Amino acid sequence: MRQTKTMETITPTLSPEEVLEIEQEAAHYAHKSAVALEALRIVQHHRGWVSDGSLQALANYLDYPIVELEALATYYQLIFRQPVGRHVIYCCNSASCWMLGGGTLQQHLQETLNIRPGETTADEVFTLLETPCLGDCDKAPVMMIGTQMQRNLTQDKLDTLLASLRLSSGGEDAQ
Repeated sequence: MRQTKTMETITPTLSPEEVLEIEQEAAHYAHKSAVALEALRIVQHHRGWVSDGSLQALANYLDYPIVELEALATYYQLIFRQPVGRHVIYCCNSASCWMLGGGTLQQHLQETLNIRPGETTADEVFTLLETPCLGDCDKAPVMMIGTQMQRNLTQDKLDTLLASLRLSSGGEDAQ
């Protein structure tokens, strides 16, 4: 879901669907600006990430300072300010995961996908991110792919999962 800089950069706008969802969320708050984080999530849901143009459109719509909206967007790890792959893989860096092989799995992932943390595969299927803890230590090592927790991982389980995700993403080669 890559979005290139086009007319949106010149005339940033929100889609009618985004506006409707933001308004529905805003109804729960006393002030429209209080919906800023949810509005960022809504825009990302529709576009895959929050571009500079999307951020400007949102700031205009909410009458919210763009600097504060940018600070909010960059503070939260789950708001993407650059394009990401169809599947975002969060590698847990907690002590539990690392002691139980998480570091080895992350290294295997980097070699298999030929990317480092913060990068996206050339085919735009996977993005690899690190996170301090996923809070599932009793089932370590864990990773989260999208919103799905992957527990008690082994290299074989990870390879099978990657192949399945690549195939479901339209990839010809499951390796």
